[in-house]
Amino acid sequence: MNIYEMLNPMQQEAVYSTQGPLLILAGAGSGKTRVLTHRIAYLIDEQGVNPWNILAITFTNKAAGEMRERVDQIVGFGSEQIWVSTFHSACVRILRRFADYLGYDRNFVIYDTDDQKHVIKDICKRLNIDTKIHKERTLLSAISSAKNEMIDAKAYILNAAGDYSKKRIGDVYAEYEKVLYKNNAMDFDDLLVKTVELLRANEDVRNYYQERFKYIMVDEYQDTNTVQFRLVSLLAGKYRNLCVVGDDDQSIYKFRGANIYNILNFEKEFPDAKVIKLEQNYRSTKNILNAANSVICHNKGRKEKTLWTANETGEKIVFNQYQNEYDEAFQVVNEIGREVSSGKSHYNDYAILYRTNAQSRVLEEKFVEKNIPYKIVGGVNFYQRKEIKDILAYLKTIDNGRDDLAVQRIINVPKRGIGAASINKVMEYGEARDMSLFDALECCDDIPKLGRTADKIKGFVNMIEVFRAQSEYITLAELFTNILEETGYIKALEEEFEEQAEARIENIDELMNKIVDYEETEEEPTLSGFLENVALVSDIDSLDENEDYVMLMTLHSAKGLEFPYVYMCGMEDGLFPSYMTIVSDEPDEIEEERRLCYVGITRAKKKLTMTFAKTRMVRGSTQFNKPSRFVREITPDLFYKGRMPEKERKDQRIQRPSESVIRQPKTMTSYGKVFQVQKATALDYTVGDRVRHIKFGVGTVINISDGGKDYEVTVDFDKSGVKKMFASFAKLKLTD
Repeated sequence: MNIYEMLNPMQQEAVYSTQGPLLILAGAGSGKTRVLTHRIAYLIDEQGVNPWNILAITFTNKAAGEMRERVDQIVGFGSEQIWVSTFHSACVRILRRFADYLGYDRNFVIYDTDDQKHVIKDICKRLNIDTKIHKERTLLSAISSAKNEMIDAKAYILNAAGDYSKKRIGDVYAEYEKVLYKNNAMDFDDLLVKTVELLRANEDVRNYYQERFKYIMVDEYQDTNTVQFRLVSLLAGKYRNLCVVGDDDQSIYKFRGANIYNILNFEKEFPDAKVIKLEQNYRSTKNILNAANSVICHNKGRKEKTLWTANETGEKIVFNQYQNEYDEAFQVVNEIGREVSSGKSHYNDYAILYRTNAQSRVLEEKFVEKNIPYKIVGGVNFYQRKEIKDILAYLKTIDNGRDDLAVQRIINVPKRGIGAASINKVMEYGEARDMSLFDALECCDDIPKLGRTADKIKGFVNMIEVFRAQSEYITLAELFTNILEETGYIKALEEEFEEQAEARIENIDELMNKIVDYEETEEEPTLSGFLENVALVSDIDSLDENEDYVMLMTLHSAKGLEFPYVYMCGMEDGLFPSYMTIVSDEPDEIEEERRLCYVGITRAKKKLTMTFAKTRMVRGSTQFNKPSRFVREITPDLFYKGRMPEKERKDQRIQRPSESVIRQPKTMTSYGKVFQVQKATALDYTVGDRVRHIKFGVGTVINISDGGKDYEVTVDFDKSGVKKMFASFAKLKLTD
């Protein structure tokens, strides 16, 4: 028996179809890498194709390395002449040889993100552009998006007619391109764009590479963007032996510029294309695959296919409902610990998947509490994330001004014009007098050559002193809110308009949940006690990397991985899919979220458990949820109907009341001072007024009711929808 006879019939057909355009729709767990490597071997061994005439492209260095290793094993002698690379590395090889055709030296430099930011910063200074309005990251993001769509600076400016903001971005774009060209430099987007320009403009170069790469294979084709599509089309333009492999049902990277229509419209671009579906799954049980099929079939923008398997029927899908996210975390962690203790499995057999990074916080705390090793994949420990460390540094400085690291971290975060040179002068002054950094800051008038920076330092010191005074008579939750408000931290994140800004704000919201939870469960909550609690939870650095770990990751990070046992947590409408997706008028948005759910389901090999919390704390308030529509789309008879999850024991976690939407801050007594929220005699706004909230932004007041202890205000926010809140806690302000 030869190696090809070990493939299933559809895999064999994909291997044997070597001429002309070919679309391989490879479902999850269908063995696509095996097909690609065997196809390369078949071309060389059976079709007599020279190894140097084959190009195999994938997305990541890791994937390219794995493919290279498998190709070497199966092909053997001559395999080193096959180009197996990422898009970017392939383009660099081409440009190193022919960049002079574009006016660049062949030894051009490649700018990384920091280099790009430096260039943009200088350009903004030169063009008198206010970087508070046009953030450097925003400008770079806009330029990158334009390049990915093959829109040059001139076209961008023409398209911006009438839009002043876009016109300014276009001006920066044009200047940015001039600077890069002058410096003989390209950014990562240029590597693709310039290669396409080279192939389009120069027939000799285009013909050289078309003759070189007579057989081209592209993996993960559903993740390609416009410029990558153009590149592949040009290279395959002569012999048209283009084989693309992908799964439209796993296209989940639209936010990175991926264009699902590259795979959906493949037959329109190549009318003579052959389509082969790999639908046999080797990973999961029948029940898991049936659940995945019953969800994804609700998408309209997809290629029709149905995964099936010869594997066993397996266990039914488990769907557990919990009172809140704490019960959810408690039960999931306990169940994993119990299963591993029984000897039925290992920790690394388990993966917990969730929609947002912020969801990991409660789970992480439970794992630490139970002494179960875990690892965050595709992210960092909750308390190690920049925004969390920043806010905690403020709290540490308020609690203990001698923490120089905390002070140094936040003195210019958000930016308040206190530069590194000034900070160094203050530190030198303090070190010479054996003073803490904060004490030295208080003496800034005595430090020479600080100039105007001294006034900015005074402002920072005064702000911290005010926070310290407030901490004696207000709750931690209110102190947290005041910090965000007075420092402008949230506002600074919102102004960045970058991909990570929303996720960072969600993490800050989750930290508020932690604070509210701490105050409710501790008899005598204090700032010092809270910081100690956090320090104990976040101390996981001593875990041995060689041990078994339960894997925690977002659904986006899980793509390409598989585990025997998978938990999908937070299966609630408003969280997954998100509220913004639900209210969006774009059907593509909900379909991408459904594909993400499909990816999550198909990570499971033996058992899939979905969990749902009836109430979940969001931004310090409790929200009531209903099960995700994706859960409701799964055929009911695929679910296991067993006992409801047991209540969490009081000695493990005090049950949280679920009857209120936002809890009234409780009275605290400290150092003889008493603080209590006082109901306002009247509000500054009424129904119909436009108001602003620190987190939700601008909205319209649609109802005000007297709740006894406080006014309940209902606001329809422009971006966040309808929210109900207590007036004293919301601190709404009339807009101009």
